[in-house]
Amino acid sequence: MGPLGQYASQVHGYWTFPKLEGEISTRMKFRGKEKLVWSLNNYLGLANHPEVRKADAEASAQFGLALPMGARMMSGQTDLHEKLEQELADFVGKESAYLLNYGYQGMVSIIDSLVDRKDVIVYDSESHACIIDGVRLHMGKRFVYPHNNIENLRKQLERATKMCKETGGGILVITEGVFGMSGDLGKLDKIAALKKEFSFRLLVDDAHGFGTMGNTGAGVGEYLGVQDEIDVYFGTFAKSVASIGAFVAAPREVIVYLMYNMRSQIFAKSLPMALVVGALKRLELIRNHPELRDQLWTIANALQKGLKDRGFNIGNTQSPVTPVFLNGGPQEGANLAHDLRENFNIFCSVVTYPVVPKGVIIIRLIPTAIHTLEDVNYSLEAFSKIKAKLDAGEYASGKFVDVKTS
Repeated sequence: MGPLGQYASQVHGYWTFPKLEGEISTRMKFRGKEKLVWSLNNYLGLANHPEVRKADAEASAQFGLALPMGARMMSGQTDLHEKLEQELADFVGKESAYLLNYGYQGMVSIIDSLVDRKDVIVYDSESHACIIDGVRLHMGKRFVYPHNNIENLRKQLERATKMCKETGGGILVITEGVFGMSGDLGKLDKIAALKKEFSFRLLVDDAHGFGTMGNTGAGVGEYLGVQDEIDVYFGTFAKSVASIGAFVAAPREVIVYLMYNMRSQIFAKSLPMALVVGALKRLELIRNHPELRDQLWTIANALQKGLKDRGFNIGNTQSPVTPVFLNGGPQEGANLAHDLRENFNIFCSVVTYPVVPKGVIIIRLIPTAIHTLEDVNYSLEAFSKIKAKLDAGEYASGKFVDVKTS
């Protein structure tokens, strides 16, 4: 059953595959009770924005959910797909872009398409699963460097350069803009500086940075002043855009190459028109309403400052992603999270071993533009109380809470 599936009979429907019901909001129902929700990647609050709902409804009525039928290369190409691609490229400062049906699938296929057995991949050790799976498909060499360790990256680049001189291949460096679990940033500026010493192409997964980071929301590259040094930029619609799909942006020659070589897109149905029209509206709001991003950061800064002021360890996050690191095992983590959900009516993601090392509990909070400072203050009070209980050993005593009957 695997490291998580082995617990399925105990946790299914509560810790795993929980059902949040009602309109997407900061308040949703879980098992019939309203909860304050901190676990949705709806950063800018666009999921239920009235203009977005109107655009989605009108596009669905006009086009249905089937159009266009077929893959892009065969019968699924439209002017609106091309329009969205060009607007995305312009927004992130790249020459061209290509739409992807899904972010995870897209990243796997981008990596698979860009390299062959002569090439070498160098990637960050804490890369997202979609990157790891893409790297696994690579038939050539791959070197991993410890998370954000630039000195070790330099050593891996030295190894890769030597190898490529023998094979005639190239080097692809892969990292993330925002690391989704810890919230810290990839050191894109320091990685880009290594181009003065080494020849490589830089691929950045900016799923959590797109829409949230930088003066315009163009991502971590913009925030760090090195957007032009990112050779291949990846963004997803599953976070700030609050939809389904993704895109890759790069020089025109790279995008044309990907259009004709990405198996996940060549052999998959085109992104439905209603989602394309909806993404155009969402991108318009991201471009024209910076106050949404400002409000997101007002909430994120208040939450993170409040946690630090109360003695919580939130790691090195520089993004809205807010992890809270606590000490304890799976029993403490489960009982703590149950207390948060049932007695404080706060729904958030709690991660314990085997996802993270033994003895560590991570509570992952995702602030959004539709949260309020009242939500922040209430949550801070609740966190202080659960930390006191954890420190007193209350969550370690007794059995795991029976979530099937609670």
